[in-house]
Order: sequence, then structure tokens, then C-alpha cells
Amino acid sequence: MSHASSSSAAWPMPPLLRASLGLHAVAAGAAIAVPGAAPWAFGSVLANHAALTVAGLWPRSRLLGPNVTRLPDASAARGEIALTIDDGPDPAVTPAVLDLLDRHGAKASFFCIATRAAAQPALTREILARGHCVQNHSHVHRHNFAMLGPRGYAAELDRAQQVLSDITGRRPHCFRAPAGFRNPFLDPVLHRLGLHLVSWTRRGFDTRERAPQRVLERLTRGLAAGDILLLHDGHAAKTAAGQPVLLEVLPLLLARCHAAGLRCVTLTAALPPRRTADAP
Repeated sequence: MSHASSSSAAWPMPPLLRASLGLHAVAAGAAIAVPGAAPWAFGSVLANHAALTVAGLWPRSRLLGPNVTRLPDASAARGEIALTIDDGPDPAVTPAVLDLLDRHGAKASFFCIATRAAAQPALTREILARGHCVQNHSHVHRHNFAMLGPRGYAAELDRAQQVLSDITGRRPHCFRAPAGFRNPFLDPVLHRLGLHLVSWTRRGFDTRERAPQRVLERLTRGLAAGDILLLHDGHAAKTAAGQPVLLEVLPLLLARCHAAGLRCVTLTAALPPRRTADAP
């Protein structure tokens, strides 16, 4: 059982899913009652499922439920951005990342894989001790995450919440799906756990791009207050010299942020808890 307290409020079903249920009902009724309508009904249901699949494979989509792609307006007005770092903690990379962040006076949000955090509990706690936050990036980072059902999502997120809370003493309030992919069954679980789905404004593709300058250009092109940036301390690509790309990019990125008058803050500081349906 998760340590999180479940919300008793009903899950607010997104309009696309309400429309999908209506379409299924109409198609089923037509297939039964209207001669020759079965092929049309079957085709419309297939098209609807294709649309839902595309929505789930579009990481920044809000069609399947709320999705934070930028910080709130109040945070942007203060000149804040969020630097988010995924797939760790990694004992070979994360300590150096923490030192770089300290050197630049920047704060970050680490979306940790729970099994990795359990293997590195002291390092996970060090993230918090340095003034950053730890958020939920699933329990094992399944490659088939977008294909899970309600029970699979509940198991992944509940377990990760419990592991991360036990290690840090703090309950994550944000979740990022592996690769950003999901399906319509995810948001009801997020709602029950009070977790924001957080994607990003822009990403550096630093798990496959070995050239630090290209990663930096992707992150800083149009950089503005309120942006959420995505980098990786786990699964990081390496430069031609064998250095994790993140460690080459981060000092340059933080210098650009400072020059632009932007301040890196944690999601805990910038993003209020997710409101449930019965919240005022």
C-alpha cells in the first residue's frame, strides 16, 4: 500500500475521452441497429483508437489529461525556469552535477527512477541536502510504459512513491513518464496520487546527441522565463572524449541562464500541489 493518501474526489475525465466513450456507444448501437453500418462503426472505433495512441505518444499533449509544459505564470513573472534531470541517480555523474549546480547557485529537479534511488540512497538524500528536489520517474522505467493498463500504472507509481518517500522523507508531487509516453489509463492514477504530469518546454536529446553544442542550442533557442528544460544524468550520451554530455553542457547552460537574468528553481518551489476535483 502506498504511503500517499488517496483523493476521494472523482477523476475529471478529459473531453477527448468523454467523446471517445460516446463514439464507442454510438458505433456499437449503429452496428446492432442499422443494417450495413458495422464496417463504418468498426472503422470509426479504429480511427478513435489511433487518435488516442497519437495523443499518448505526443509527450507535451494535454488531450489525455493535465500536462505541465511550462511553469505557472507567477513563476515566469519572477524570471524562473526549471532545470529537470532524468533517469538517475547515477553515482558516476550525479555528484559532479550537484557540484556544478552549487557552483552556479542553481537548483534543479531530479526525476529519479526508484530502483536506482534505492541502489543509491545516500546520493538520493544528498540531492535534497543540496537544496534540490526528487520527483517520480517510475519504479523501473519500463520501455513498454505506454502499453500498461490501470493496474500496471498503479503498481509502477505507487511503488515508486513509496520507495522515494521512504528514502527522502518527502513525497514527490510530480511525475514524468518514461520517454514522455503514456495512454488514457495514466491520468486517473496521477489524480489519485496527487501527482502532476510534467513534461518539458524543450529538451536537449542528450541521451543520444554526443555534441554538447547541439544540445545547448536546442535548450537555449528561444529560452524564456517559465521554461522547463530536460537533461539526463542517467543514460547520458558521452562526448568524443568520453565525458557525459550533461557535464559539458551544464556550465554553459547555467551561464546562459544567468546572462539572461533567469533563475533555476525546483518544481517544488514553483509548482503548487495538484488540485483534486473537490479542491477550492
